[in-house]
Amino acid sequence: MKFSHAALAAPLVLLIAACGEKPAPVDAAPAGPVPLSAEGDFGATLQGALISAKPGDTILMPEGTFALSDSLSLDVNGVTLRGAGQDKTILDFAQQSGAGEGLLVTSDDVTLMDFAVRDTKGDGIKSKGADRITYKYLTVEWSGEPDETNGAYGVYPVESKDVLIENVTVRGASDAGIYVGQSSNIIVRNSIAEFNVAGIEIENSTGADVYGNIARNNTGGILVFDLPDLPVMGGSTTRIFSNEILANNTRNFAPAGNIVAGVPSGTGVIIMANRNVHVFDNTFESNRSAHVMINAYTQPFTDEKYNPLPRDIVLRANRYADGGTDPQGMLAPLAAAVGGTLPPIVWDGVTSWPGAEATDVNLTIGEAEDVGFLNLGVGAYPLDAAKIKPSTERPASTPPMEPAAIVLPQDKS
Repeated sequence: MKFSHAALAAPLVLLIAACGEKPAPVDAAPAGPVPLSAEGDFGATLQGALISAKPGDTILMPEGTFALSDSLSLDVNGVTLRGAGQDKTILDFAQQSGAGEGLLVTSDDVTLMDFAVRDTKGDGIKSKGADRITYKYLTVEWSGEPDETNGAYGVYPVESKDVLIENVTVRGASDAGIYVGQSSNIIVRNSIAEFNVAGIEIENSTGADVYGNIARNNTGGILVFDLPDLPVMGGSTTRIFSNEILANNTRNFAPAGNIVAGVPSGTGVIIMANRNVHVFDNTFESNRSAHVMINAYTQPFTDEKYNPLPRDIVLRANRYADGGTDPQGMLAPLAAAVGGTLPPIVWDGVTSWPGAEATDVNLTIGEAEDVGFLNLGVGAYPLDAAKIKPSTERPASTPPMEPAAIVLPQDKS
C-alpha cells in the first residue's frame, strides 16, 4: 500500500501535540482584577467604577499620582478599593473644588487598602454608618507645616460597628489623625499618627483596643473623650496598651472653637469624661506638659444624662521618661502653682459639677511608687484657682476588671 507524506504527517502532529503542554483556552478569565486605566480623567474613571461596583468586587487602582478635583463616594456593600501600595498609588486633592472629604464610604463590609490620600480640603477618608469597615495600609497627609486650614480628620469612621484600622499613617490633621466616633467594637493597631493636633482619638465610643501604634509629634498623642449633645454618648471600655507615645509637642493648630483647640501641647494621653479606660504597657517619652492627663469635661452643658467625670480609670505598668518640664496651655498656671513642672500623671481632681453631688471616680494608679502623681484638687468647674488643693496622694480605689480583647468578624489575623 502506498502512503502519502501528508497521511504520515497528520498522526505525527497529533502525537507531538499530545505529548506537549496544552494551550490555554483563548477565553480564559484573568487571574485577578485588572487595574483601572490611568489614561484621561482618572477621578471620573474611579468614581464610575465605585458607582457601578457590585458586592464582592475589588476595584484595583494603578500605580501613580493622580490629581482629583472632586470628592469620591462609595455606597455599595462588600467592595474592596485597593491601590498598588500606600506610597505608590496617591490620590492628590490639592486642586479639590469643594470643601468635602476625599473619599466618603456609606456602605458595609468595605475594605480600603494600599493607597494614599493627600491634601484634601476636608477630611481625608470618612465612613459613616459603615459596619465592618477595614482601613489598611493607607496614608493620609497634608503637605507643608501644620496649619488650621488642613482637613479636620485623616481617617474618620463614625456611627459604625466593627471598625478595623491597621498599618495606617496620618500626618497634618487639624483635629485628629485617626478618629473613631460614636462607634462600637473597634481596633486601632500598628499605625503611625504624627504632626496632627490629636494623634489618635476615640470619642463617644464603646469597646476599643488601641495598641501597637506610634503617636509622636502631635499636640496630644492619644485621646479618649466622651462629649455631651451627640447622638451617641456614654463612651466606655477602652484599652490603650503597647503604644509608643513620644514627643507630642507640636503647637496646637486647631481652628478656634474646636474641642481639641484646648488640648495643651505636650500631652501624651488625655482621658476626659470616659469610663472604664485601661492604660498599660505603653512607653511615654518627652511629652513636655504631662504624659497622662485625666480630667473632667470643663464646659457648661445642659444634658441631664451626661456625666462629665472620668470614672473607673486604670494606669499600670507603663514606662515614663523626660516629661512635664515645660507645661503648656491651661496647665502652665497650674504647674506654676506647684513649682513649675508636672509629674507623669496629672488628675484635675474634679469630683462634682453644678447640681450634682460629689462622686468617687475610682481612679487606680497602679504604677511603681517612683512614678509621680499629682491631684490638682480642682474639685469642680468652673475653675477657681483660689480653691485648688494639690496633693500627691494616690486615691484609694477598687480596680475594675480589664475588658476582654476586641474581636472583629473581618479580622483574619
